[in-house]
Amino acid sequence: MTADLVYLVAGGALLVAVVVPELLGRWAISTPMVLVAVGVLIGLTPLPDGLPLDPQDNRAVIEHVTELTVLVALMGVGLALDRPLEPRRWSSWRAWSPTWRLLAITMPCCIAGTALLGWWAGLAPAAALLLGAVLAPTDPVLASDVQVAGPQTDDHEVRETDEVRFTLTSEAGINDGLAFPFVYAAILTATTGSVTGWWLEWVSIYLVGKVAVGVAVGIASGWLLARLAFRSRSRALRVAERGESLLAVAALVTAYGLGEVAGGYGFLSVFACAMTFRSAERRHDYHAAMHEVVERLERLLTLLVLLVLGIALSRGILDALDWRGALIGTALLLVLRPLAGWAALAAWPRPDEEVGGATPQERWAMAFFGVRGVGSIYYLAYAGGHAPDVASDWLWSTVAFTVVGSVVLHGVLATPVMARLSR
Repeated sequence: MTADLVYLVAGGALLVAVVVPELLGRWAISTPMVLVAVGVLIGLTPLPDGLPLDPQDNRAVIEHVTELTVLVALMGVGLALDRPLEPRRWSSWRAWSPTWRLLAITMPCCIAGTALLGWWAGLAPAAALLLGAVLAPTDPVLASDVQVAGPQTDDHEVRETDEVRFTLTSEAGINDGLAFPFVYAAILTATTGSVTGWWLEWVSIYLVGKVAVGVAVGIASGWLLARLAFRSRSRALRVAERGESLLAVAALVTAYGLGEVAGGYGFLSVFACAMTFRSAERRHDYHAAMHEVVERLERLLTLLVLLVLGIALSRGILDALDWRGALIGTALLLVLRPLAGWAALAAWPRPDEEVGGATPQERWAMAFFGVRGVGSIYYLAYAGGHAPDVASDWLWSTVAFTVVGSVVLHGVLATPVMARLSR
């Protein structure tokens, strides 16, 4: 009977996910908000009785489901970005200037600020650092309302009005992998003790080595797959001619597996693979077909995660939340991220008429829309598997509160703010 109810609930929720985006297109209500609310309502009924909802007891399941959701989102983000990144051209690097600023300045500031607040709240150093690390990255899964819609394959140029969407999309694609070194720093602090015993290993391997390996593997796999799909001598391998868009799923799984086996960060491998593949035959319609498949798969996985999160909200995941956790989550969303983002973007900005430049209003939007979501849940579940004592119920409650707060806050403001910027 429980399985039948699961099918019933999943089918009804999927119908909601299909219909809601069109119904709410002009309203300041996002699809994630509706899905979480539906999950909460389901949790208030007897339907979820017996479902495994406790994050401590079901950590491994949560880790793998959220991991897959983030991977699919990263593939979609990499395929959706139209602005190329050409390593040999300085102008190309400058066109990504807002992204680099958010990654190099805003993200570390958010980690440090959140960790300090956690330490002030009484957390041990390892737990405080973990809290900062898991809440630092912006989310490619729940930020669709403020990201680019998909790859453009006609002859178009990036417009100045696209700067906000491009920056938030590219930031979310990269910083999910860059959060890993700081998660590992928290794990090392919890398991090995003094920083003096592991800082050199952390810098050389976790901060530099794994990042470089992950990016290199992603570029290599993306180049090879693109060469096969578009230019192989064998017609059977030129899948772009047949429009076989499932290659997107094969590519993300392959890139992730290769990146992890090689000792790098698989998240970065997937994003780099998608970006490299996108750079080949940039105007080919095949990119749009691949993105559509990934987008649909992402929607299904997001549906599952948000429904379970909503059910968990009414089934006790916030039981350990106190005023300190609520204060930290609110401060991150309303103070730390906006101020750190503005500080990074406002110093020596590019002229707004140039690619990579932005108006003050656009910079405020980039700074404010640091959406927290599925990535934060994944990192906390991952850390709990390597250092169980550090991933306490209080951390789970605080992270869940922050994610839901981001879903509501950014979901309400995304539509009117982006519409105003478009005008």
